[in-house]
Amino acid sequence: MAERVVHSDEQWRASLTPEQYAVLRCSDTEPPFSGKYVNCHDDGTYRCAACGAALFSSDAKFDSGTGWPSFTEPVLAEAVELREDRSHGLVRTEVVCRACGSHLGHVFDDGPQPSGTRYCINSLSLELDPLDA
Repeated sequence: MAERVVHSDEQWRASLTPEQYAVLRCSDTEPPFSGKYVNCHDDGTYRCAACGAALFSSDAKFDSGTGWPSFTEPVLAEAVELREDRSHGLVRTEVVCRACGSHLGHVFDDGPQPSGTRYCINSLSLELDPLDA
């Protein structure tokens, strides 16, 4: 489990691009099919773009056809926190980086079996740490 990362709003703004800040710190969503990891099939570990915590493995990534990177499970259950999200007139489950509290995306129950889980994550929330070749 990664150590808790706490920064001031000013520090987050200085360390993230404006687009990353909007998604990670303000719970925005990037447009579908616009993210750099939607069609990425490289091996590695997807880390939080804000704090570097390991979140998802490329082994758990699948093409959901939804326009966002999708995963069946986090690299460790403790890597993410799930929160109720009632924004936009919907009831969803938000996925947050447990280490820094950054918004990653949402989780749904329409993924592939056996888990049936789809972690729908913004590319802007992620940085791929490729496996050594």
